Amino acid sequence: MRAWLLLILASATLASAAPRVPGDDREVLERLPVRPSDPLAAELRTLRADVAADPSNPVPAVRLARRYFDLAMAQGDPRYVGYADAALRRWYAVAGQHPGVLTTRGLLRQYRHDFDGALEDLAAAARLDPRDPEPHAWRAAILMVRADYPAARLECNALRDRSSALHAAGCIAYVDATTGKARIAYAALGGALARNASAPASLRLWVLTRLAEISWRLDDARAAERHFRDALALDLTDNFLLAAYADFLLEQNRPAEVVALLKDWTRSDTLLLRLALAERALRAPGAEPHARMLGERFADSAQRGERLHLQEEARYLLELKGDARAALAAAVENWKAQREPRDAAVLLKAALAAKDPRSAAPALEWLDATGFESPALRRVADGLKAAR
Repeated sequence: MRAWLLLILASATLASAAPRVPGDDREVLERLPVRPSDPLAAELRTLRADVAADPSNPVPAVRLARRYFDLAMAQGDPRYVGYADAALRRWYAVAGQHPGVLTTRGLLRQYRHDFDGALEDLAAAARLDPRDPEPHAWRAAILMVRADYPAARLECNALRDRSSALHAAGCIAYVDATTGKARIAYAALGGALARNASAPASLRLWVLTRLAEISWRLDDARAAERHFRDALALDLTDNFLLAAYADFLLEQNRPAEVVALLKDWTRSDTLLLRLALAERALRAPGAEPHARMLGERFADSAQRGERLHLQEEARYLLELKGDARAALAAAVENWKAQREPRDAAVLLKAALAAKDPRSAAPALEWLDATGFESPALRRVADGLKAAR
């Protein structure tokens, strides 16, 4: 789920209703969150002009859609996924002939949590272009979300002769770190990064974020802090990195730093949640307006029948609203689609707060089956088991 960039998915909310056709060409439907003078605005204008200049060629449309998708992942703004879909939609009828169209549609589908459709598109893209590593990397990501670790490992192995050594090592390390081999994974990934110090900045950011998470999980806060700061020093906009570092700071009881980090990031639901939590801890005046804004977004999503951001919604209900029963219901529903460590954590914590250990059974079984290493999560699990 820029975010995870190459492997992990960013959860986001996107309207799935049929598009409305404006009655007047002059009507403004939406304004992009960029100013006309920004370099990004100029880049997007150029990409759109390329599409208009060559309407019979899918390649410019793929480039435009991918740029929009990258922006959605980096900034946590789901509107960009709608723009990407609109740019590429006319090519969906012949997607089976174009690996780029298939891969991009697969990414958009996974963003909307249509994991079955995404896996199918990415597998088809891999068949059309057997040397492209990207479909395998994203299939690994989706399979990790589904906790299908043997299948994810197969996709990681496919990267060995299709991508860089660091990319393949990172993919395998992510599987290992989730299945009881965190220290081995940390050492292997750190060594791979040292041997590939000139790798692209986006890949180094992803590796550093993984190293930070593993360190944090193993209660090595000093190492986690170092890796997070090294990742931030790369100066790349990355929604997942910001969310992970904000969670780390919150756990370390450093809410003022979270506010400084995220004060300009209210467009992203994931980051708005962390900002509101930090402001609540500081009793800051922005806490309640931001919590209210977040609640309105979740309510709007529910009205549209989406509820794709259930992990964050469960945290909002538990940590901002104090409604353990509603939080548990959201966490249980979330677990049906997403079974990553963060999903397990919110389910276990909500069940403990609601005094309902039975509802946490799936996450407890996952924890025991994987051998997932996290003293903090184990303490929550022990509390639930004692309450049975």
